[in-house]
Amino acid sequence: MILTKAQYDEIAQCLVSVPPTRQSLRKLKQRFPSQSQATLLSIFSQEYQKHIKRTHAKHHTSEAIESYYQRYLDGVGRNGAAPVLLELANEVDYAPSLMARIILERFLQEHKETPPSKSVINSMLRDPSQIPDGVLANQVYQCIVNDCCYGPLVDCIKHAIGHEHEVLLRDLLLEKNLSFLDEDQLRAKGYDKTPDFILQVPVVMLCPLAVEGHIIHWIESKASFGDECSHHAYLHDQFWSYWNRFGPGLVIYWYGFIQELDCNRERGILLEAGFPTDIVTLCHGRASP
Repeated sequence: MILTKAQYDEIAQCLVSVPPTRQSLRKLKQRFPSQSQATLLSIFSQEYQKHIKRTHAKHHTSEAIESYYQRYLDGVGRNGAAPVLLELANEVDYAPSLMARIILERFLQEHKETPPSKSVINSMLRDPSQIPDGVLANQVYQCIVNDCCYGPLVDCIKHAIGHEHEVLLRDLLLEKNLSFLDEDQLRAKGYDKTPDFILQVPVVMLCPLAVEGHIIHWIESKASFGDECSHHAYLHDQFWSYWNRFGPGLVIYWYGFIQELDCNRERGILLEAGFPTDIVTLCHGRASP
C-alpha cells in the first residue's frame, strides 16, 4: 500500500491522542477501511514508538521511578490481583512492557545485594516465572501480553514476521529462476553489512536485473511500512552502504511506504510495496512468470 505524504499524515494525526491498545487499532481500521490491517498496524506501532522515544526521559528520572514504584506497592497492597502495573502504564501514557521493566529493576535493587544485570532483567521479562515475587510476576506478565508495541512477545512476533517475508522473497526469486546469494552466504564470504539477497549468475558474480528500466543488483526485505523516520535511518545505516558496495538495489516495504520517499531511483535505490511482476534478466531475458 503506497500512501501519499498527506494520506500518511492524516492517519498519523488520528493516533496522537489514542492509547496503544488493540481497541484503538480496531477504531483506526474503521476510520480508514481502505487501508490494510497490516499497514495500519505498522504505522500504529511506528508512531507510538516515536512518541515513547520523545517522552522516555521523563519516565526515568529518580523522582518518577520512586513515584511509580510506590504507586505499584500501594496498588498491589490493596488488591494484588488487579492489573495495577498495566493501569499505571496506561494512566501515565507509557508502554506497559517498559513500565514493567522500571518496576522490576526497582524491585530487584531493593531485594538483591548487587544491581541486576541487563541480561537477568531481559530473562525475567521473557519468562516472568523467574521473578522471585509471585505478585510482581503476574503484574509483569499482564503488561507483556497486553503491550502491542513493545516487549519480548512483540519482539518475537516482529522477528517471525520479518523471517516470514524473507522466506517469501526467497521463494519468489526461486520461482523466477533467479540465482542469488543470501545474507548468511554473504557473511560466510566475509561481508559484514549485507542486504538480504544479492543477485548472481553462474558465469559472473553479479547478474543485475532490469526493473522498470532500472538495473538492480540486490534486494532488501522490510516487513514494515516505510515512513520518513525509518526510511531515512535505513538509507543512512544500510541502503547507501549496499549501494556503495554492490551497486543499485531494490527495497521492498511489504506494508507500503510514503510515495514521496521513492525519490532515489535515478541514483540507484528503488522502493516497491511487493515483488516486481515485470523483471528481465540482462543475461537470460525475461524471468519465468
